[in-house]
Amino acid sequence: MTVESTAERGTPRRGTAAKKTAAKKTAAKKTAAKKTAANRTPAKKTADKKTAGKKAATARRTTARGTAGGGPQDRPAMVQLLTPEGERVEHPDYALDLDADGLRGLYRDMVLTRRFDAEATSLQRQGELGLWPSLLGQEAAQIGSGRALRPDDYVFPTYREHGVAWCRGVDPTNLLGMFRGVNHGGWDPNDNNFHLYTIVIGSQTLHATGYAMGVAKDGADSAVIAYFGDGASSQGDVAEAFTFSAVYNAPIVFFCQNNQWAISEPTERQTRVPLYQRAAGYGFPGVRVDGNDVLAVLAVTRAAVERARSGEGPMLVEAFTYRMGAHTTSDDPTRYRPDDELAQWEAKDPILRLRRHLDLTGAADDAFYAAVEEESDVLGRRVRETIRTMPDPDSMAIFENVYADGHALVDEERAQYAAYLASFVPEEN
Repeated sequence: MTVESTAERGTPRRGTAAKKTAAKKTAAKKTAAKKTAANRTPAKKTADKKTAGKKAATARRTTARGTAGGGPQDRPAMVQLLTPEGERVEHPDYALDLDADGLRGLYRDMVLTRRFDAEATSLQRQGELGLWPSLLGQEAAQIGSGRALRPDDYVFPTYREHGVAWCRGVDPTNLLGMFRGVNHGGWDPNDNNFHLYTIVIGSQTLHATGYAMGVAKDGADSAVIAYFGDGASSQGDVAEAFTFSAVYNAPIVFFCQNNQWAISEPTERQTRVPLYQRAAGYGFPGVRVDGNDVLAVLAVTRAAVERARSGEGPMLVEAFTYRMGAHTTSDDPTRYRPDDELAQWEAKDPILRLRRHLDLTGAADDAFYAAVEEESDVLGRRVRETIRTMPDPDSMAIFENVYADGHALVDEERAQYAAYLASFVPEEN
């Protein structure tokens, strides 16, 4: 007969008793939790869900805008050459040597672009324009990238690139015609290598890709740049443009102005990774740049277009910026955007940042600022006078530029429409 030791007999008995005790405690906790849940009112349950939802959204936003993957090792590298306090910093991959004249020129461009944008917004509120998409807060992203281009480069904008248009030499008053309803753009794209504004979201990236493929076949050393927003990055057109440009090694720069909001949808509800990282999936590089730092945008865009010109293919630039105004004048951002978020980004104002740098380095004085302010007042008056005297379009102009050569059907329709207009009896004065 086998004799068990006291330890051998006692161990299983104590373990069984402990398990039974633990099981009773667990059952008691579950019963208490069920009672608590049963006693909560529907309103309380709804409130709890909303609170949990807000906490989750905040956590997602922090992840998307901060560390991207949750840890320091996943933090997206953002190129910055100018801090919000106006202090100059260096970057190992993107150097920029700009003299005082160059710095003052960038400041002037941003101030005048903002003044034009403010005038257009006011004119819409007065009923002079049907709609207006403001660029407020995105001046550095547009001026920095626009000044990085050569005259023979070609630009495909959305409908908000007023600063890029300024850099390309497009008369700002020409931008107002479409929003007043008197033309479809008001400028010849080939005069400034600046395509007409594109209202359809994301489609211009395909147009730009096709043009860039043609540039490569022609053997030219120019580059193409396509602008779009974070919302447009979710469009299939953009994905197709990425694919074609990579496969054909097209000389194109995709410039995404991530202004954090696609109308009322925040970026974290569109993507789980930083937008610039999408490029890797298509086989070309991407970079995130501080979109409120005009110097960094200039340096990064200049490097990207030079890369495209040299035959190295496409590149994605994500300008991390903020739309301080409404999506358009028909939008009310106070309905979906927290005030504290706006305040945080106002402290990073791109114009204020460069002015601080100018003051710190002594590159500008009061006389310079006064001259820029006076120039902006002159621009504002010209915009107001031009819009109020803008003529209505020629009714027969719709038949022009439909075909490169004549077309029998268009000629017939033109004649019919002319006869229709002639049938109206002029009003007696």
